[in-house]
Amino acid sequence: MRIGIDVGGTKIEIAALDDEGNERLRRRLPTPQGDYPATLQAIARLVDLCERELGERGSVGIGIPGAESPSSGLIRNANSTCLIGRPLRRDLEALLGREIRLANDANCFALSEACDGSARGAATVFGVILGTGVGGGLVVGGRALRGAHAIAGEWGHNPLGEADDAPPPCYCGRRGCIETYLSGPGLAADHFRHTGQQLDAPAIERAAAGGDAGCEATLQRFEARLGRALASVINLFDPEVVVLGGGLSNMQRLYRNLPARCGPHVFSDDFYTRIVPPAHGDSSGVRGAARLWD
Repeated sequence: MRIGIDVGGTKIEIAALDDEGNERLRRRLPTPQGDYPATLQAIARLVDLCERELGERGSVGIGIPGAESPSSGLIRNANSTCLIGRPLRRDLEALLGREIRLANDANCFALSEACDGSARGAATVFGVILGTGVGGGLVVGGRALRGAHAIAGEWGHNPLGEADDAPPPCYCGRRGCIETYLSGPGLAADHFRHTGQQLDAPAIERAAAGGDAGCEATLQRFEARLGRALASVINLFDPEVVVLGGGLSNMQRLYRNLPARCGPHVFSDDFYTRIVPPAHGDSSGVRGAARLWD
């Protein structure tokens, strides 16, 4: 039995998979906000619940919104900031009494979709998270790339290169990161800067579909920025498939409009990369975490 855990900004989810990848159990708890010890206990509680209900012990893989430093073993670059500077792997191994495998949540998402999701059969896959933050994971030949610094695919903290007199600040300490424009909060903030309206992403999408010109303009800016940002990854990695995940991946217009937004910035005479929604929805992260033991 393979147990996967996805530690998100609002929820911690657990799933148990059998050897064929079939889901045996899935549960979730709210993420304790800003509380590292409570986060550890919530993870342990979910593992205990899972193993008691299924009557067996499993391997544990965990996806987190950050990365483990190869030198110190401490978590860094996490938008769940209570994890930053913490020895998460060591603490969880002590709490759970076993070895665990730990990876960035976007790597887990990409791995899941490459193994048995929307990108099944593709040799090269870029998995994108467009949610509370912006992340990415790269899969080659069915294996997630980690990289020398454990940051492979982390495009969200590259500069977007937007012509902006006052680029928005990012939690990482920089300004104008891709995440500050292309996350859900980034989209809402951009809409507010241009219209003075405080709307979240789903409300903006609904209003645009209803003919609101300001909301439509916001989504067109978002698509243009996303197309340009994705093109920089395509020029470097040239994936066969890009899978979009996170809350913003539910916007169906992205799959119609993004190829034309990417194409002009890609160093090619044509655009072949498929841009697709996830097969497993918001369960891809937790399924990919379980597959860290494949």
